[in-house]
Amino acid sequence: HVQLVESGGDLVQTGGSLRLSCRVSEFTSSSYCMGWFRQVPGSEREGVAAIDADGTTSYADSVKGRFTISRGADKNTVYLQMNSLTIEDTAVYYCAGEFWRTRGCGTQFNYWGQGTQVTVS
Repeated sequence: HVQLVESGGDLVQTGGSLRLSCRVSEFTSSSYCMGWFRQVPGSEREGVAAIDADGTTSYADSVKGRFTISRGADKNTVYLQMNSLTIEDTAVYYCAGEFWRTRGCGTQFNYWGQGTQVTVS
């Protein structure tokens, strides 16, 4: 069955960088939209970045210029490069796939990973 597995979360100091990875198994994800989300306990989940099948990317205003979403050469891995991290970036980060939308990105992601913790101190 389809699985999304995130990795790369860690404790990092303010101003530091991390790269999160999301590996998709049992599915060819390169033809669909993939996104990264984050959630802080007690708050709603927030969309961070997305990349569609054509490689077009979009970002939340809070991370523009600092975060970069990309696909790996194998096309089944999605990365989130996070630079200039601040305390406000502390959250559990989830990757998700909109594995029914073949054009663009929307809001109906139907596959989710288990999350990886990013803590900025």
